[in-house]
Formats: sequence, structure tokens, C-alpha cells
Amino acid sequence: MKKKIKKLWQSKFLKNYLILILSFLYLEICFRLISNLKIISYDFLRIFLSINIIALLLGFIFSFLPKIINKILNGVIILGVAIYGIVELGFKGFIGSYISIGTSSQAGAVKSYIGDFIRSFKPIYYILLIPFILLLVYYIFIDKKVTLDLPKRKKSISYIIARFTPVLLIILGITSYYFTLKLDFMQNKTQAVKSYDLFLKPTNPSLAVNDFGYIGFGILDVKEYFLPGKEINTDIDYNPNLIPNTSVTAPSKFGEEEKKEHLDIDNEIWKEIITSEKNNNYNTLNKYFISNESTFTNKYTGLFEGKNLIMIMLESGSNLALNKELYPNLSKIYNEGWNFANYYSPRNSCSTGNNEMSGMISLYSINNTCTANLYADNKYFESIFNLFNNEGYTTNSFHDHYDQYYYRTEIHKNMGSNKFYKVQDMNIYYSYTYGDWASDIDLMNFYLSKLDERETNEPFMSWITTVTTHMPYSSPSKYNDLYESTFNEEYSKDVRRYMSKLKVVDEAIGVLLEGLEERNLLDDTVIVLYADHYPYGLQDKDLTEALGYEVNIDNNADQVPFLIYNPSLKGTTFDEYATYIDITPTIANLFNLSYDSRIYMGKDILSDEFESMVVFPDGSWKNAVGFYDASTNFMKYYTKKVYSDEELLAINEKISLKLKMSSLAIRTNYFNYLDKKLNSYTTSTN
Repeated sequence: MKKKIKKLWQSKFLKNYLILILSFLYLEICFRLISNLKIISYDFLRIFLSINIIALLLGFIFSFLPKIINKILNGVIILGVAIYGIVELGFKGFIGSYISIGTSSQAGAVKSYIGDFIRSFKPIYYILLIPFILLLVYYIFIDKKVTLDLPKRKKSISYIIARFTPVLLIILGITSYYFTLKLDFMQNKTQAVKSYDLFLKPTNPSLAVNDFGYIGFGILDVKEYFLPGKEINTDIDYNPNLIPNTSVTAPSKFGEEEKKEHLDIDNEIWKEIITSEKNNNYNTLNKYFISNESTFTNKYTGLFEGKNLIMIMLESGSNLALNKELYPNLSKIYNEGWNFANYYSPRNSCSTGNNEMSGMISLYSINNTCTANLYADNKYFESIFNLFNNEGYTTNSFHDHYDQYYYRTEIHKNMGSNKFYKVQDMNIYYSYTYGDWASDIDLMNFYLSKLDERETNEPFMSWITTVTTHMPYSSPSKYNDLYESTFNEEYSKDVRRYMSKLKVVDEAIGVLLEGLEERNLLDDTVIVLYADHYPYGLQDKDLTEALGYEVNIDNNADQVPFLIYNPSLKGTTFDEYATYIDITPTIANLFNLSYDSRIYMGKDILSDEFESMVVFPDGSWKNAVGFYDASTNFMKYYTKKVYSDEELLAINEKISLKLKMSSLAIRTNYFNYLDKKLNSYTTSTN
């Protein structure tokens, strides 16, 4: 019996298969345990089948190769898969999403902060290297015997069995795997995207990792990059008879009985466009947006009508900025203005650029792509710049860094900004060295100088993106160390360095407030401030200690400031759950701008129609009731209210459709198309 087992083990194919399947199984189990994904589930059964197919296929191919090449390939594959798993865990922990080939455009930028990225890895991630280490030990000290080749007689029964059994097993495995994608009992009841559709087009990495494992997702991601799957047709519930025939703009003053819908597009023209359009993607989007839910005017409509607007997107902002003693200027805006206590800026693969874009156009960025850069040529007539352009405002935008990470010179121009100023245009100190950021104080002084050049009484709308608080926080730098020693020593050094940078931002806000007051502009100017993302260059445990609440559960880390300030306001806290997707519609209503609320994925936070909810890039969501984790299909409740599976599925399907339509609109440059169509119809009728 021992001799038979020994002979069996000396089969190249069997040895390769066992080495690979045991390694893959270990890696997938460890990855799921670290990621808090279920092991006992139908999903893992599907994953087990997939890694068996991969191990069978590779084991069969390698069995034809010389022994030394066979060993090298086994080692390279196991090491590569382990490193890939570590990187995926690192990206998920660092920026909140899994890495994809779709983010390759940012590879040059990422190398700047590779040190911070690697330092964020938890030690437990490295247990994925154990199979490779054990394989090395086995090959060096144990596997010294010559592996037996297959029987020499090619027509013998043993030869035929040895050659064709792996092929039969692979075919059987693929067939079984297919059924796991289709069988109802193997589908998650609350998952809006079915496993088969996700397999064909893995556009949601978190769901794909849960359904297919990280190894399976990696293979599908490569496939999708080189051979994109066909978009699944989406049926839109469109009934032209239910679309109102007229559109009206909200008046600046009204009574409760005079509520009007925020509709700005002539529906009769839009219906004609739908009737004549032959492109399926464009018509799907036409039908979706014309049928989308609209909002009505409310008691806040026109509150800031005619005033100036300064939008500030704060780099790496956090609720630490709301400390009155440490940051008097930021806390002034917080305490004397409007504070949205449950505002979130969800992370994604390119959080700063994508979240800036989403704040401007109220569309969700495409999951796991650097959407802002990839689609920099897109034009959006509905952007916040163009809404103010249409009202006769002068619009401009500012950022005290150059186009290293995001192509803002191109992006902002296509968004409608009349003029974008990058750091080279400002005549202030800047550096090409990573970590040596410009001063936001200099940025604000430059901005004020541009205000002095404008025409008297000319209303303005400006977008300012800061940079000083950008990581790294782990190494010495001018602004890391400027105030670091003044903060509580109980905080980690990295947190103190971040807080030092935040102090510079606070002083910059003070320069802005003082400058506006000196120019008699403060009363007539509204300041809106939100953070692009939390400072993810900090360790979770350090940030948790500083903030006083757990940041690594329920996506709490993504909770950051969103503030609106004008001297006429009284300090007010709003509890609605909102994100950057809701900013443009909210501002448009407050300034009584002409806009069509249906063409935005977000809504006016202050409207009666607003659905208080945060949607995260992977389809997870959060509201006052609880947190739904799309990657695990688990609902965590904060209240006694409980959703049924049917209710959860309905919410997830609605969110999934929003994300899909938003992605499709960006990929097809839909709003540029719609603008041209509307203009051509309007011109032809005049």
C-alpha cells in the first residue's frame, strides 16, 4: 500500500495539483477570514470549485514540462497569488476598495506614496506567504527523488487514463461551476447583481471577491480589461404618458401651496429625442433620467439667491477639524453655520479626483477606475459651474498643486470652469518632491488677489481644492512639524503631524474669512466646505483614539465634515445621511438656480423628497436604520426597525441601477450628447 501511495505521489500531475490546490485553498480561507467574509457558504463552495479547476489545469499543463521548470512555475504562481492577495487586502484597508487593472492610470502617482501604503499593511496579511515558504522548504529538503514520468507506452491503458483523467475532471469542474452561477439556491437573496451577470462583467470588485474569491476576481479582472464583457441590457420602466408635459422653474419666493418641481428640460422635446434615437445606450439613459424622481421647491429654495459661492474641497479632512480650541476658524464655520452631522465621503480607487468630480456633477464615479482622469474629455452641461454660468456668474477654480495626479486643467475646463489656476499659475512656493506640499495660506492669498481683479458687483462662483493636509504623516516635513509639538502627546506622532497640517488649513480659512470681510464680500458670500476623504494615511487605531469612535467598523472612517456658512445663518445641525453626490442639487436649490433634478443621482438634502442614505462604491449603504455590507450581504441594525429580504433587495436593486446608469452616462459622455440633442431640437423649432 505504501509503495502504491509513493508511486502515486511521484506522478507529476498529482503532485502539482495537490501543491496548487492546498496552497490556493489556504490563501482563499485566510483572505476571507481577514476580510470577515463567510467560509461556510455557497459562495465558498463556488470558490472551491474554481480553484480546483485552476489547480487541475495548471497541474496538467506543468506535467509536460521538465522538473526544474515545473518547480519554478509552481513557486512563481504561489508567490504571485500570495503577493496579489496581500496587495488586495492592503488596498481594501487603505483606500476602501480592491485594486483593479482599471486603476492602472494611477500607477505613476501611487509610487509617490508607496511607503505609506506598505506601512498601512497589517502584520496578519503576511500569513499569505506561508504556502510559498513551505513549498521552498519542501523542494529544498524533501523533494530530492526523481519524479516518475508517465508510462512510456503511449497506447497503454494506464497512459490513456493518466492523460485524459485531468481533462475529464476539468470539464466536470467547469460544468459544475457553471451551475453554481445559475442555480437559485446558490444566489444571495438580497444581492441585486446576480452571480452569473457579475461573472460576465465583474464591475463590482467587492461583490466579485465575495462570490468568486480574490483569485477568481483577479482572473476575471484581467479578462474584463482585455475582453470586456457585454453590458447586460437594462429595462427601464418608461411610460411617456406619465411624464408631465411641461417643466417649470421654482420661484424665488413662494407659499406652501406653490411648490413646484425642479424640472428644466422640455419633456416634449425629450420624448421626441427618445422616439428618434437608435442608439440603445443613449435611449436607456434617456428613459431612465426622464423617468427619474424629481424634487420640489421647499422653504430653503432661494435662500442664497444672488449671493456669491466659494466651494472648498478639503484634502484629507476629518472631524478633528471641528475642535473649537484647536481650529477656531473651521469651528466658526461649523458652529455658526450649517453642519451635516451624518455626511460621508466614501473612498474609492481615486478618492480625491473622483469625489471632486462627483461633487461637481452629482454622478457616481465608475467603480475601480480613475474616472475623473479616464473621462477627462467628458462635458457636463449640468455641472455646478455651468449652473452658475447660466445665471451670469463668473466661475473659476483653484488647486495649489500641479496636474500630477489628476488632469484638472482639462477636467475643470470641460466641467465649465471659466478659468482653472494650478499651482504654477499662482506665483507661490511649490515643489515636485512628494510630501513637500504648498501652503493653503498662500493659496487663499492668491485667491483673494484674483477677487480683486474682478469687475465690481460681478457675482462669482469659485471652487477651491486644498493640498496641505495630504499625506505623508509618517516623515518630517515643514507643515508636519510646524505645530506638531503643541498637540496632546497621548496622540501618535503621525496624528499630531496631521493635526499640525490641519492647523495650517485653519489659518488659511481665517485668511479667507478676513479677506472677504475686508472687501465687504463676506455677507454676500456663501462658503461650502467638504472633505474629499478622511486622512487614510493614518493608522485606524491612531485615528480611532483621536476621534473617540471606531473608524474601522461600518465605514465610519468615511464620516467627514460638510459645512455651509454665511453670516446670516444660525448654527444648525442636520442629521440626514448624505454624500458628495448630493452637494450640487442642494446648492442649486439654495441659490434658486434653473436645474432639472432628474438628471442628478443625488438630491437636495433639504427637500422633503430626500432619501437619507449614504451609498458606498461597492453598493453598501448606511442610514439611520443600519449598515448594509454588500460584500457580505449582511444588514447590521441600529434601531428596532428591520427590513425584510424583499425590502433589502428592492433597496439594493435601486442602488445598483443608479450606479449602473451613472457609469453608463460617464462612459458614453451622455450629457454632452443630451445637451447637443436638446440644443438642436430647440434651434430647429425657433
